[in-house]
Order: sequence, then structure tokens, then C-alpha cells
Amino acid sequence: MADVNRGNRPLSPHIMIYRPQMTSISSIMVRLSGLAVFAIAALVVWWLLAAATSEAAFAGIDGFLRSWFGQLILTGGVWALWYHTLGRLRHVIWDFGYCLDVSVSEKMGIGMFVGATVLTIITMLLV
Repeated sequence: MADVNRGNRPLSPHIMIYRPQMTSISSIMVRLSGLAVFAIAALVVWWLLAAATSEAAFAGIDGFLRSWFGQLILTGGVWALWYHTLGRLRHVIWDFGYCLDVSVSEKMGIGMFVGATVLTIITMLLV
């Protein structure tokens, strides 16, 4: 028969002692950055459709994207694109069987955050 005292035990004791690791955080961030890139792509498609539709429609979306908030969103989108690209590159390296040690994987995770930030700054300076 099933344990009768089941209600008095904690369901997930590991949740109380779990410490997020760099590898799990960077993996989650790759997924979130992929969603962000998708959203930014939708904005770019909206901008292109507005350009093909009418001057008023184009002026609306172009004004938004050229505002400080629009520039902030686009800069975040560039960061997400670089981060996602570096994350995919990391997975290709792992698929070949390289850099699978925990310490190296954690350094790669930190390198992805730093690399995406540096590449975003370079991209924004060149554009």
C-alpha cells in the first residue's frame, strides 16, 4: 500500500538547497535569447512591411525604432543575437566532444556573456 504519511514530507527538498550553475544559467539564456531574436525579427518584418505599405505606417514604426526606447530594444536584440550565436557555437564544440569539463564549461559560459557584450559594443560602434 502507498505511504500514508506522504503529506508531511517536503515534495522537493532539492529546491531549497539548489544553487544555479553557470552552465544551466547560460543554457537558459540561450533559449531566452532565441526568443528575443524571434521577437526582434518580427519587429524588422513589421518595419519592412510598413515600408512597403504606406508612408504613414512606415513613419510610425520607424519613429518608434529610432526613439531611445526603440534603440534600447534593438541594442538588446543585437546582444541576444550575439549571445545566441555564441551559445550555438558552444554546443557545436560540445558536439565534437571538446570542452566538456565542468570548469571549462563554466568559463565558456562567462565568456559567452562577456563576448556577446563586447561584440554588441563593436557592432553598435560600426553601425
